[in-house]
Amino acid sequence: MDSARPGHHPDNEPPCDGVPAPAESPRLRRRGQGELEAQVLAVLHSANGPATAGWVQEHLEGDLAYTTVITILSRLYAKKAVTRSREGRSYTWTPASDEAGLAALRMRRVLDGERDRDAVLARFISALSPGDEERLRVLLARADAPDHRGDPADPVNPRDTEGL
Repeated sequence: MDSARPGHHPDNEPPCDGVPAPAESPRLRRRGQGELEAQVLAVLHSANGPATAGWVQEHLEGDLAYTTVITILSRLYAKKAVTRSREGRSYTWTPASDEAGLAALRMRRVLDGERDRDAVLARFISALSPGDEERLRVLLARADAPDHRGDPADPVNPRDTEGL
């Protein structure tokens, strides 16, 4: 310890050789939660059919290890966001849904993880834009209609939301 400055320790000094500290390196930047999963899903969506982990690795930005790609795909499989088929000794991977379906799955998981569902839904609705609130009303009315087949993939008819 430097007795001239109480509480000072040489390890707390910034580097003086002009080289950035390792934490400042762009290669070591921490990714946000779910960022890698989102990138892997985006790559899978760009494939023309089932893709191998090697193909996904080649098409991802950066230089992720093959084992990291396998780990991410396995986590997505456990979350039912992708499907897999055995191809020899490995698997091919396919998104389980389109991007809207995957976003809905993420929203559902967040809601399922909350204790006070009413409060979460109320806050969600109050934060919607007037146009999105009206779209939600149309979708809910359609879901309650006796002739509705219950297909959540049915797009909102543009005529149902004219003027929004």
